Amino acid sequence: MTNLFYRYNPWWDDDTTFPNLFPRKIISTKLLKMLKSDQIIFLTGLRRVGKTSIMKLLIQELITNSKVEPRDILYVSLDDYLLSKLSILDIVDEYRNILKIGVDRFVYLFLDEITYKDNYELQLKNLYDSHNVKVVSSSSSASLLKERKYHLTGRHSTLEIQPLNFDEYLLFKGISLKKRDNNLLAGYFEDFLETGGIPQYVLKNDLGYIKDLVDDIIQKDISSKYNIKNDIVLKDMFLLLMERSGKVFSINKIANILKISPDSARRYVELFRETYLIHLMEREGKTNERILSAKKIYACDVGVRSLFTGFRDKGSLFENYVYLAIKHLNPRYFYEKGIELDFIIKNKMLIEVKYDSIMNEKQKQLFDKIKIKNKHEINNIFQLLEFEKKLPARL
Repeated sequence: MTNLFYRYNPWWDDDTTFPNLFPRKIISTKLLKMLKSDQIIFLTGLRRVGKTSIMKLLIQELITNSKVEPRDILYVSLDDYLLSKLSILDIVDEYRNILKIGVDRFVYLFLDEITYKDNYELQLKNLYDSHNVKVVSSSSSASLLKERKYHLTGRHSTLEIQPLNFDEYLLFKGISLKKRDNNLLAGYFEDFLETGGIPQYVLKNDLGYIKDLVDDIIQKDISSKYNIKNDIVLKDMFLLLMERSGKVFSINKIANILKISPDSARRYVELFRETYLIHLMEREGKTNERILSAKKIYACDVGVRSLFTGFRDKGSLFENYVYLAIKHLNPRYFYEKGIELDFIIKNKMLIEVKYDSIMNEKQKQLFDKIKIKNKHEINNIFQLLEFEKKLPARL
């Protein structure tokens, strides 16, 4: 066990030993502030979206700039088979024993894939209440976090990690544009709409990587975990959902196409949502309207959508990107008398997205009629970049 722990934590031997990681400044800045609180931090989001790398970036920051003693930081991935027989509390005790760290000494615990441990919420509560620790944990399952976090009421904060935004994509690709090169932005942005923001895919450009990612989630996180025998139906449904990305969709129509019951279709859609493969957005309105009205669907990443449906309908991809940028603000779509506007946020912000086009006359009339001061019509990459600068920080 000692060797395993040292492999996970090379900084115990050499505090300059860190992988070559690309910074994600917006997320890192937010997390550094969250580290100052006494709450347990949960990082959630799609598999391979960069949660582990963000943990390593935080560890690097703590050691390099905050001058935290390297041995006061433990990182482990709880989906490791070699750790399967140990509880979280056992792992922490083993760590303290290996390095001879007393229980009164404050330490940082980075626990990757926390939901692989049974009763993780009770163990974290015990750590929070009785141990001198700061816990940062991650999970790729929204449902397992939601089901169990009630034991941690008032003791946790959650941050959903999104794929790379366009600025981060340029950084990962090693593209640095001067102001005089602004004419190149549109071309690079269309490349981004096709590639998306899954970090390793951006770096490697291997189509098989994205296909394997989706297959792994469908087979391991959905089919196997929930005992769904026909994963071909799941794959067919995922393709249908990608084709409907950016649109209001009907559970009954999807069920009819796939020749399954509406209840099964509804369950499968929810499982896709819980594993972050898709996002659903409600219609603006009173409670019954929000619950009963059909939802709009968005892909987890524009590159995933482009791979499965082909690089087409750039307007829909553009809208999908904007949705991911504002998802943390809980947007809804606005619908009135057959006319739809893309996003409304708490009656304080109205957004319509038209890639290289403009609103039709009826949309424009409705857009102008709604009494909200903060309105945005986003038609191109330049307006998008200015809009992103003004967005409130992610929660």
